[in-house]
Amino acid sequence: MKRFVDKVCLVTGAASGIGRATARRLASEGANVAIADINEEGLRSLEAEFAASGTACVVLGFDALDEASCRALAERTVARFGRLDVLCNIAGACRADHFLELRLADWDRMFAINVRSLVAISQSALPHLIASRGNIVNMASASGLCGAPYWSAYAASKAAVVSLSASLAVEFNARGVRVNSVCPGSVNTTLPGTYSVPTDVDTNAMQRLFPMTQPAAEPEEIAGAVAYLASDESRFVTGMAFNIDGGQLC
Repeated sequence: MKRFVDKVCLVTGAASGIGRATARRLASEGANVAIADINEEGLRSLEAEFAASGTACVVLGFDALDEASCRALAERTVARFGRLDVLCNIAGACRADHFLELRLADWDRMFAINVRSLVAISQSALPHLIASRGNIVNMASASGLCGAPYWSAYAASKAAVVSLSASLAVEFNARGVRVNSVCPGSVNTTLPGTYSVPTDVDTNAMQRLFPMTQPAAEPEEIAGAVAYLASDESRFVTGMAFNIDGGQLC
């Protein structure tokens, strides 16, 4: 199935995890891809994969904490490919804290990476998406729908992503742009290795995050949902929070 032939897709967080799997999936279905991340080494290895397969690709190093860097992504993509059809906002960060020990500086950083950067990128991309009648897929989290003990800053930031996505879906519906969010539960990525979990946690509270015994989802499973929402197959889907959580919200 080649749902993205002649389409241009910008994927943030593409150096690893869900972002990398999403860029691969879109490319496998014919897309020209702009891959963005702060990890340029990871981007270059993905670029080499794409070069070997004949996929048209542009590497965009960027820092989610820098507004100018975020706002430049859409223009750099259009400068390379002449258009933009799909924006996948997947770059993000996570941390865990006892709430009473959470520093406001860490709270602010979580929102800057997970929400503020998404706003800046989307504002810059939307004029191009209006022109192409394209769409946005934002990476949220099941934790943004049900809450998560010890991940309060992360969960709150992802709740903001869900709400923002729904708000933009309504605001830009008449202009032909769809906006959806994907809400994964536990996913087998390197992200958990970037933060530590408090040692003296309430195990009963933690059980709500991992309610089922099956293994965590693989990034490719989440990428499949992103590809569906980004494709014309989902032309009647907008404002949706697409849950892939292994029963976390059951």
